[in-house]
Amino acid sequence: MDTLTNMRIFARVAEEGSFTGAAQRMNITVPAVSRAVSALEAYLRARLLNRSTRRVVLTEAGHRYLQRSEQILAFVDQAEAEAADAQVRPTGQLRVHATSSFGQTYVTPAIVRYRQRYPSVSVELTLSQHMPDIIDEGYDVSVQLSVDELPDSSLVAQRLGTLHSVLCAAPSYLGEHGAPRDVHDLPQHACFQFVSSVYPTDRWLLEGPDGNETVHLRAPGFRINSADGLAVALKEGIGIGAVPMAAAVSALRDGSLRRVLPAYRLQPLTAYALYTSRRYLDAKIKTFVEFLRDEIPQILRAYEANLCEMNQASV
Repeated sequence: MDTLTNMRIFARVAEEGSFTGAAQRMNITVPAVSRAVSALEAYLRARLLNRSTRRVVLTEAGHRYLQRSEQILAFVDQAEAEAADAQVRPTGQLRVHATSSFGQTYVTPAIVRYRQRYPSVSVELTLSQHMPDIIDEGYDVSVQLSVDELPDSSLVAQRLGTLHSVLCAAPSYLGEHGAPRDVHDLPQHACFQFVSSVYPTDRWLLEGPDGNETVHLRAPGFRINSADGLAVALKEGIGIGAVPMAAAVSALRDGSLRRVLPAYRLQPLTAYALYTSRRYLDAKIKTFVEFLRDEIPQILRAYEANLCEMNQASV
């Protein structure tokens, strides 16, 4: 038995004072109205209406049940309206996860601009290196990086763009140890890559003018899981490191780092926004993912252009 539907029919009968009036208002048959009220009375084991050939009258139990029914139906109508509104108007809390360095550099400023457009949405951003279970941990969107295509899963993946790292070192290190002339010189240097679930820590996969090159790295005496932290260490002259382009641009511009083997870069990473379903997608999730798809590529292109300009200026 559909209790809510029968409750609505009963409330309409009480309002109209007749089965016929309720049937006309609800665009159903009179027998359907009669069956719904009879089923409700049988379920409750209480008589709700006294019937006559001319009208129906609420019993005492019917009066009490009608009051509660109207309250319940009002709450249901409100809940349905709010749920439907969530599909068209961004509002409420949005929980976002992103990998640490990418999230800090790209996702955080995008969120600030998103909230300027949609102030009714409050955003909670968590930055960490691990890939969360979006459903179990209660995230609406997770922004992840991958060298390859993401494996098939129940999650929807929207591609946001690609980024890469470049090789950099401090002027002090290069002054003392010299700059490598080609990739085959790199194993003779102290080389560092920040610890990441995306890149291997024991080798660099480089793209260059002659194709792809694999450089095997010696075990370093220092490891760090932050790209910004690695940039700080490189500025101190510890060696050559693979620095994501956002962190590299500012350091190259102020001269605290210099580009090493500028014709080469690490294998690009692809950024994805992951969420659970395309069907009945909440408006705050839909608009946020669409916003990222517009914003992130623009930021990536700007950093890429800056690196190209600095390369040309140094030639």
